[in-house]
Amino acid sequence: MAAQAEILDELLRLRARLPQLTGALAASVDGLVLAHDTPGVEPEGLAALTAAALGVALRTSDATGRGELRELLLRGHNGYVATYAAGPSAVLTLLAQDRVNVGRLHLEGRRSGAHIAGLVAAAEPASAANAPTRASAKNTGRLTTRPTAARTTTPTGTPAADSTLTEPTRTTEP
Repeated sequence: MAAQAEILDELLRLRARLPQLTGALAASVDGLVLAHDTPGVEPEGLAALTAAALGVALRTSDATGRGELRELLLRGHNGYVATYAAGPSAVLTLLAQDRVNVGRLHLEGRRSGAHIAGLVAAAEPASAANAPTRASAKNTGRLTTRPTAARTTTPTGTPAADSTLTEPTRTTEP
């Protein structure tokens, strides 16, 4: 991706603005690394785990009626892992020390996520089929669900009619 160097620059600037960060990773929602600055952490594994956690978080948010997923925050004994939307096709994952100011982490993470979203969008080749329209060019980072068909069974274990489940997708607001 042509924007890889620019995304890495943004990750490095983010770590300079927030010294309690111990790592930063930009990845596709499918779990592929776009750029990373994650000393001591294997970036491909973190990107894959981020994609899996995002999928579970989207389903949980939807199932509990909490609305659109904005971010994902995990706190462990040694610090935080925070994931932010970076447009419809990317995410930003930040690793921070336990002493980080969480409000500042969110502020900087959201800003960098929006900046990375612009870099990713500018790098994606525009074709006639997926060229952004003026209305869809404004990306809100909204996360929604789309229906998919699935086979279910009745309580007795016999096959039931097809039912609809939801699968996480990212959309932009028109």
